Amino acid sequence: MPRKIKDITRKVAGPTGGWRRRWGVSVSLAILSAGVVIVFAVHDTGQFQLDGDAATATDTAGTPFAVDDWDKVCYEVAVKSGLTPAQAEAKCGIGSPTSGATAVSWVAEPDRNTTIFTGGGSKDPINIDQWAWKDGAGGLPDKDNLEHAYAVRYSLASGPHCPGVGGDTSGATTCDVIYFGSDRFDNSGDAQQGFWFLQNAIGLGTNKVGGASGFSSSDAPQFHTPGDVLVISDFSNGGTTSTITVYKWDPVCTAANKPDPSCGDANLRLLANLTGPAANCRTAANGDLACGLVNPIVITMPWAFADKSGTPDNGALNGEFFEAGINLSLLNLTGECFSTVVAETRSSTSTTATLKDFVLGSFGVCAPTLSTSVQGVDSTRTILPGQQVRDLATITVSGATTPADAQGTVDFFLCGPSISSNPDCSIGGTSAGSGKPIVDTSSPPNPNDGTSGAFSDFVNTSTGPLAPGYYCFRAEAHLTNYDSPPAFTDTTNECFRVKETSSTTTAQDWLPNDTATVALSHGGTPNGSVTFSLYENGTCSGPPAAQFVGPLVGGTARTNNMTVYTASRTVSWRVTFTSTDANVDGSTSNCEISTININNVGIP
Repeated sequence: MPRKIKDITRKVAGPTGGWRRRWGVSVSLAILSAGVVIVFAVHDTGQFQLDGDAATATDTAGTPFAVDDWDKVCYEVAVKSGLTPAQAEAKCGIGSPTSGATAVSWVAEPDRNTTIFTGGGSKDPINIDQWAWKDGAGGLPDKDNLEHAYAVRYSLASGPHCPGVGGDTSGATTCDVIYFGSDRFDNSGDAQQGFWFLQNAIGLGTNKVGGASGFSSSDAPQFHTPGDVLVISDFSNGGTTSTITVYKWDPVCTAANKPDPSCGDANLRLLANLTGPAANCRTAANGDLACGLVNPIVITMPWAFADKSGTPDNGALNGEFFEAGINLSLLNLTGECFSTVVAETRSSTSTTATLKDFVLGSFGVCAPTLSTSVQGVDSTRTILPGQQVRDLATITVSGATTPADAQGTVDFFLCGPSISSNPDCSIGGTSAGSGKPIVDTSSPPNPNDGTSGAFSDFVNTSTGPLAPGYYCFRAEAHLTNYDSPPAFTDTTNECFRVKETSSTTTAQDWLPNDTATVALSHGGTPNGSVTFSLYENGTCSGPPAAQFVGPLVGGTARTNNMTVYTASRTVSWRVTFTSTDANVDGSTSNCEISTININNVGIP
């Protein structure tokens, strides 16, 4: 179910007015599911006032208490649009935003002669690419002329006053609700209204449709998306007669009752039909699915409002203000992310009614965000050459309770090596895997929790080790069912270091040498030479391995052996003194024994 949101071609009149107030609505509700009639409610959640008044401070006696009203929606939108808090308070009559709304919209028509429907293709069962609009006075009844339109969405804990999917009231699920409304220029006649909640970003286009202008779509050439919601209402006779009908866009339907009885018209599947006094927000049962309301008396709007009758002090006459609410959870629509709200007036509640005035506003968006994390590193984020790692890109979709997972592909890049710090990987790098498919990464799998992802190729493999240094990944997602989020990299979760290690081993060797000292029995300095015999045993037996002959100097002599031994060994020495003085006898030493143990492993 695509939810692709992109910039619109032309900005709609900015949020300088408001959509608020409620029309007294009496509704008995039939949810068209296996013919079962169930009564639920949205008016008593404690979150939003459905009381026929737009100001938080004037919660009408006899209606359930709630913390928010349309003046707070106006304030929140005004601040988001760039007004200072003081300016927003002066405009909206209050200085505080909503209490946790997930989407808000509040739009004022620049003047009464802007943006009206024209042409025979401007009907609800017909796709928006065939709708046409124009600016200009004339041809629009005052009672069908909208001044402001507004909407707000919440995701609340399920409970007796706000059932979740399947009617759950345990608090284990969420209860998604949307409240919406409008005010109009004149009350001199009944006015039928419709409210479209569209997943694509729809704007005013400059293309020509039947001699007028068309509309733009963030997902052109697609305009409608299956699951778009249409609510049609009729509050006549001051609100004593009321109906609300809920449809969703479904191209399977080819006409009323075709191919099945739940088809209300071409492309429109009937979800609920609400009629009668049971759906009046003042008297509806706890936990109702939907209800609506018009103001039964003159009310003071919190923002600038001027009706045809010139009612003073921003006053709105009976029936000039309408508001309603629907429980998306009970309609199994919690996963839809509505980017655009269209409030429309129409010639009747028939699906084929001619559309008249409209106010177009941006709403919430299913916004995908991209985050990444290197897989295969510990807290030090340091690895050896050949220790493979890869990147995980996670796409998280917010804006609805059960948004569909993002679909598409991810391209990965690897930057580095940098010698002393993590490199900037906002651009450039080498490919670490392109066109990697995005898959469901939830455990257990859940295609409607808004969480999916993709893996890069492995890098720093045993067959392709990276050079020592610092590296960072970058991921770029290309989504097919949402707007693509910005490329993602950072200097923490996206980075790692390849660090080479070293080891030191020893290989001892030794050169056995000997020193001889010759002493005369009655003193004096001997003269002559000495012969050193080196044996590779411990007994001085057999032929010597080497002999060294040298003169005595001051009675001593030393060998100059260059034979290196690298293994454990036992050797022995015997030294013979030969005198050059005929009156001095020569002599021979004892057998000297040396044993060397070489241990290159040693102690750590």
